Amino acid sequence: MTIDELTPKTGEWLRGVGPMSDVVISSRIRLARNLADRPFLSTASATTRTEIYRSLVDTITSTPAGADAWLVDIEQTDPIDREVLVERHLVSRQHIDGEGSRGVTISPNETRALMINEEDHLRIQGLRSGLELEALWEEVNGVDDTLANHLAFAFDRRFGYLTACPTNVGSGVRVSVMLHLPALKLTKEIERVARAARDMHLAVRGMHGEGTDAVGDLYQLSNQTTLGKSEEETISVFSKTIIPKIVEYERTARDSLANRSPHLLDDKIWRAYGILVNARHVSSEETHVLLSPIRMGIHMGRFTELDIPMLNELFLHTQPAHLQKLHGKPLDGDQRDIVRAQYLRDRFARH
Repeated sequence: MTIDELTPKTGEWLRGVGPMSDVVISSRIRLARNLADRPFLSTASATTRTEIYRSLVDTITSTPAGADAWLVDIEQTDPIDREVLVERHLVSRQHIDGEGSRGVTISPNETRALMINEEDHLRIQGLRSGLELEALWEEVNGVDDTLANHLAFAFDRRFGYLTACPTNVGSGVRVSVMLHLPALKLTKEIERVARAARDMHLAVRGMHGEGTDAVGDLYQLSNQTTLGKSEEETISVFSKTIIPKIVEYERTARDSLANRSPHLLDDKIWRAYGILVNARHVSSEETHVLLSPIRMGIHMGRFTELDIPMLNELFLHTQPAHLQKLHGKPLDGDQRDIVRAQYLRDRFARH
């Protein structure tokens, strides 16, 4: 597999299937691990980073955890190709913006990515469409157990797994669920939900995590601390209490919009479609904003011109790096906006 082969496809997190997929775009679990006999990356020399990288690559690719995976050496990867990996949620922004030896192993179906030398020596990531945290944890935990048979991870009997960031100390698990909440935004209830989430010590972020805004009504909800709770406890609270409640709020808000102002709701959906079909110059952010009511309209049965697989394809392929890869050359911001509009018109015409 190469990034050129990967780009035309739709990523695992955008398959549009799984429990509660009308609201839950994707589920992600990451485990932070560090080697017991190596310094944290913040104090590691370039030589030590390279040794850690080579050691982990050799171990991962020689075990079932990575036997079927393909390796991307980020240090040697083209900048646009790096951005493609971020847009597909296979690596973090911090990972591609880092320095020195670092990389990622990716499973063929993109459900698993092992980041080497990101903030910690190793980040084990599982990614699924819809609300699939229990199944996801089983896979991630299996990878962790497999690697632990070959590697000594930094662990303290009192504190648990030791990590570069204090908030990850303990279980080292980060649970993240991406939610599409357009009705809560339209009914001005989204801030109340966000405040309730923060009161429960949860982080509310945009599509690409820390430091990003919720463009296109997409919000990432994740735990902020890992100390004092087991992985199973954290996952159970998310999958059985927090997320189902937010999904219920969003569905109720959608029903309220449909009952109170059906014509205004349909107008918002069809205006968005009309702009996308006819635009000659459109940014990535505006595209995501316009696709949001259309996504809601499809799930509510109020819009049948597109289906979710095609909408997700448009969502992914109009992002800057994907657009440039599909176009075959680098483009500046203005050129991307023109090419993006042309891509949308062509895609709608073929549909």
